[in-house]
Amino acid sequence: METQDIFERLRNGETIIPDDAQAFKMREASFATKALLLKMNNTANPSEIRELLSEITSSEIDESVTVFTPLHINYGKHTKIGKNVFINFDCVFLDLGGITIEDNVLLAPKVSLLTESHPLNPKERQSLIPKPIHIKKNAWIGANATILQGVTIGENAVVAAGSVVSKDVPENVVVGGIPAKIIKEIKI
Repeated sequence: METQDIFERLRNGETIIPDDAQAFKMREASFATKALLLKMNNTANPSEIRELLSEITSSEIDESVTVFTPLHINYGKHTKIGKNVFINFDCVFLDLGGITIEDNVLLAPKVSLLTESHPLNPKERQSLIPKPIHIKKNAWIGANATILQGVTIGENAVVAAGSVVSKDVPENVVVGGIPAKIIKEIKI
């Protein structure tokens, strides 16, 4: 019986143990992504940035997307970016668990989207636990906010600067703090 590819298993949320026979593929893929990021993060040409990001994500990045580099991604092929998305300087995407960014999303500087975690038990800590992040339409993620694995940010939601989001955020609310909590509703 053939084992499913490690990247498919990661997308499916399977915990990957350190001695997994395919674990080396994650590092190889990260170094391949790093080579493309070096090119992308060293150009000021918006078209070239989008072309390289398309190659990194293995998907077409729409011309309405703006990325202010540097952008840091550990894999890339599990990131999907909608139209009219703005990604400001110094964002970090750990996407082995899957990142979906829908249309009209704004990411401020230093936003971290972290789909990966590790077990609390020190004997198992080298294992990797992937869970997806989904940012829905018109969301705005403030500067230096961190979105943790398994979180969905609702449509039109705002995450205040410096927040750490560990639970789903409903649509049409502002959340803030560590851990992030609802601060107010957005009247539409």
